[in-house]
Amino acid sequence: MSKKVYVARSPRIAARMLGEEMLVMSAQGSTLFTLNPTATVLWQAADGATPLDEIVESRICSEFEVKPEEAMRDAEALAADLAKHGILLISEEPIPSKSPVQEQHRP
Repeated sequence: MSKKVYVARSPRIAARMLGEEMLVMSAQGSTLFTLNPTATVLWQAADGATPLDEIVESRICSEFEVKPEEAMRDAEALAADLAKHGILLISEEPIPSKSPVQEQHRP
């Protein structure tokens, strides 16, 4: 049985929703990222308490037509890439919330 992986949004980012895409500014290098709809769902669900496999099953597979195995592979790769850029935190243990993420929604 594989270990659970937890993901959380980094407290060192700023984000704004534009249409179906999320714009995320990382404090690491002041880099701006545009997340596609699938990545946006993952990022929004990354609360540090919900395991990645549950996010994939309950959110990604239910909202997008994708097989669970493929979605999990893609989600693991995406989470690793976002963590490399300081946007997500990844752990084998639940990640306690340290401070609220600055997220703004456009009406």
